[in-house]
Amino acid sequence: MGPNPLWLLEDLARDLDLRPGMRVLDLGSGKGATSVFLAREFGVDVVAADWWIPAEDAAAVFAEAGVGDRVSAVRTEAHVLPFEAESFDAIVSIDAFEYFGTADSYLPYLSRFLRPGGQLGVATPAMTREVRDLGVIPPHIKRVVGWEAMAWHTAEWWRFQWEVTELVDVSSARLQEDGWRDWLLWARACAEHQPDGEQANRPVIDMLTEDGGEHLSLGLLTARKR
Repeated sequence: MGPNPLWLLEDLARDLDLRPGMRVLDLGSGKGATSVFLAREFGVDVVAADWWIPAEDAAAVFAEAGVGDRVSAVRTEAHVLPFEAESFDAIVSIDAFEYFGTADSYLPYLSRFLRPGGQLGVATPAMTREVRDLGVIPPHIKRVVGWEAMAWHTAEWWRFQWEVTELVDVSSARLQEDGWRDWLLWARACAEHQPDGEQANRPVIDMLTEDGGEHLSLGLLTARKR
């Protein structure tokens, strides 16, 4: 449901240590592509949690993909997760964390569901400079996403936000090299192949083209719970 989720997950996974049999929470799993990828590529057991997609719809995707025995679907909001403490070896969130994870209190809440030494991996739209430092949301970005750009941060913002809690050790915080180009390629593909794709994706295409990587990127972040 966000830009190029499998490309992002594949890149993010280079900074994670996912092994067969681990229990992984895919937080903000959308229509389920990332959960299928995790189960197939790494042999992990996945709990796919999303607020917008009914669990039965996601479960049908997992069954059709042949991973229904390793991926279970839960419909839940990110602030009221119905899981036991320390019940996951890893939590992964692709194209979703910016909607719920920027509050100061969220990492302390989320980390309680990780086992000691458990891993957290996030891929999210990012900025090369903080909006607060720029003093304004750049007009070409504001026209498309409005105030939501306030939740798009630099890699260093995320590093500090997580490390200052002393709950995790950040193992990587990076902007994807030329990430905006992948995002643009994805938007152009969606414009070509989706119903009403040109109308839906043209604003994003124009935003990324005008930006040219000056402000927009994609952030990849990983950490381990102490």
